[in-house]
Amino acid sequence: MITTLVILALSMIFFVHGKIRADLVALCSLILLIVFNILTPEEALSGFSSSVVIMMVGLFVVGGAIFKTGLAKMISSRLLQLAGNSELKLLILIMVVTATIGAFVSNTGTVALMLPIVISMANGAGINPSRLLMPLAFASSLGIATLISTPPNLVVNEALINAGYEGLSFFAFTPIGIICLLVGILIMIPLSKWLLNKKEDKPKDGNTKKRTQGELVKKYQLFDNLFRICIKKNSPIRNKKLQELNITQEYNISILEIRRKSATSGRFLKTVDQALAGPNTVLEENDILYVFGAFENVERFIQDNKLELTESNVTEYAGNSSQEKLSVRQIGIAEVVILAESSLVNKTVKESNFRSDYSTNVLGIERRGEYFLNDVKDFKIHSGDVLLVQGNWDDITRLSKNQSDWVVLGQPIEEAAKVTLDYKAPIAALIMLFMVVMMVFNIIPGVASVLIAAVLMVLTGCFRNVEEAYKTINWESVVLIAAMLPMSLALQKTGVSTFISEQLVSSLGGYGPMFLLAGIYLTTSVMTLFISNTATAVLLAPIALQSAETMNASPYPFLLAVAVSASMCFASPFSTPPNALVMTPGKYTFMDYIKAGVPLQIIMAIIMILVLPLLYPF
Repeated sequence: MITTLVILALSMIFFVHGKIRADLVALCSLILLIVFNILTPEEALSGFSSSVVIMMVGLFVVGGAIFKTGLAKMISSRLLQLAGNSELKLLILIMVVTATIGAFVSNTGTVALMLPIVISMANGAGINPSRLLMPLAFASSLGIATLISTPPNLVVNEALINAGYEGLSFFAFTPIGIICLLVGILIMIPLSKWLLNKKEDKPKDGNTKKRTQGELVKKYQLFDNLFRICIKKNSPIRNKKLQELNITQEYNISILEIRRKSATSGRFLKTVDQALAGPNTVLEENDILYVFGAFENVERFIQDNKLELTESNVTEYAGNSSQEKLSVRQIGIAEVVILAESSLVNKTVKESNFRSDYSTNVLGIERRGEYFLNDVKDFKIHSGDVLLVQGNWDDITRLSKNQSDWVVLGQPIEEAAKVTLDYKAPIAALIMLFMVVMMVFNIIPGVASVLIAAVLMVLTGCFRNVEEAYKTINWESVVLIAAMLPMSLALQKTGVSTFISEQLVSSLGGYGPMFLLAGIYLTTSVMTLFISNTATAVLLAPIALQSAETMNASPYPFLLAVAVSASMCFASPFSTPPNALVMTPGKYTFMDYIKAGVPLQIIMAIIMILVLPLLYPF
């Protein structure tokens, strides 16, 4: 028992210290439990095969797909438009939308998604963003309305099942989540006005941020020289390869993209394939060519080849009425700075072989503040020129690996990741709905429902590739939980759980189960100020269960107290990742979290201690 307590105490000290990553601390404690023969290797590694851990991995992938397809952004943006310029409506809607999204996906990802939207809307409404960002972070923790909302919910459910009790239903936390959200909104309305009112910093001169794809399009005025042309049945260029036509030399224009009807057409699927024009590309009837060049040259190309200039308000995507001219879903644009020692200096763009070597087009050149967009193929490249290039994201990424001739501004991989696959949003919505229905009606085990949904997200193209799906998984959290779960087994085997639960029961149980519930809730609440809420739930779940059984009381209110208290951590910027995310953009200090978080945490504790026994009697 003493050895187990020492390992636990050391783990907590390192968790609080924070200099070593939490997952490494958990792994070290796991190794020590094996070394001191407290657990067998099989017992120690059992956490990595736990259904909780596997379900978390699947939920990270499902949540990542919801963000990657732009589904979450579409829903939140449209809902937040209802608020208009009213600060009260905006605050309420932000908290409701964040809590709702957070009920189904990662609260950290939810806040990361909502952060730029909220700042933009606050600026548009003339409201100080600091009044809204802390409520945003707190709302993500208040969104505990489903079994999959937070890891602590899954942890206590697993503890109940392992002890032989019936597991919690998918919406078991919904009444609690609704009450928490209502209380949080009522408290944050006055607190946001009284305490969260930071002074705005004056904007600094100069633009140091990386240019987005939209900003590059505007900077180079691409739309002014971009035309869409449709190939008709009687066109002489139909069924011919681009290299046979010599279009660039004859008409001094560039064909950037070709879009044609996709073989995977359908109401909810992509209806158009987007491809970079290459020398071996065969032109087909009804292809849409995206042509870049001067209008008089484009017009001559159209007349000579019996083509049709497509109206700008016509879109190739079914069900989409946008006036999008240049998509960056599969093909992107980037700026390339030519170095002084580059072998391209004094060569023409045509001689640079960007197209043949890297499958990219040079659309324009910026030289000493001047922009050149026409006839660039014959321009000689100078040192310091900035070339605007277009190509598949993978090809642009290949450009960034050549450090001797140029430097690619920004990060192509990051820029590609920012481009959401909007046309896949309906598929992601259907898959998520399928997962929820499977879990609500318990048709198949919850972990199977989540894994099926995760695999479907990948197979249906809600991610660009499998690697992107893996990147959405927070492996630190996964390893932390997998390594800490066996600690609860060690506490049980060595009698630590029994000892602590007996102490809690002997000191508080004499006053009734309500006082014992309060003790467990407050103990959990205090521990979350110093260590991860997931680790806290893992440690206290078996103690709460043992305490309930010692008093011959139902374990449900006690374990729910652990889950809820572990999620309701507001008094520190480091209690949860969402709290830390809004600290810098909100210009908050540590004391701001104390002022706003402590009252909310105390009031929430009082209400939950009173409400939990009413929803789940002793």
